[in-house]
Amino acid sequence: MKKVLVLNGPNLNLLGQREPAQYGTDTLATVETLCKEAGERLGVEVECRQSNHEGVLIDWIHEAGREMAAGNMLGVVMNPGAFTHTSIALHDAIKGASVTLIELHISNVHARESFRHHSYISPVARGIIVGLGVKGYALAIDALVQVSQAT
Repeated sequence: MKKVLVLNGPNLNLLGQREPAQYGTDTLATVETLCKEAGERLGVEVECRQSNHEGVLIDWIHEAGREMAAGNMLGVVMNPGAFTHTSIALHDAIKGASVTLIELHISNVHARESFRHHSYISPVARGIIVGLGVKGYALAIDALVQVSQAT
């Protein structure tokens, strides 16, 4: 069974308690359950990881690139959190590892502060899902499966 890796960046471990008006009340554990259920429906294994550390996320992207090259992984769904707006290193890792990636944001970053309008991830993402709450994770996993079947 092929794998999808779901990566969550900084502060997403605080889902459910951090700015619930913006991000909702679902916890990261709820999101992970939602992702695994989506994977079961779609016939893929889903592995979820979260880190507040940029280097750890980069290492996981490199690992995903190797797994994709070996034919074991379809790609990555990633909510990079605030690293979206700051991390050229994540951009370079995604591009360098040749990872198929769907960028995901729970809130509509384009309706928020102007510094959130720019993404270093979007230019190297296969697609982007923004502002649909935690339900966007299941949509992103579905999109990744669909994209992989089209190639």
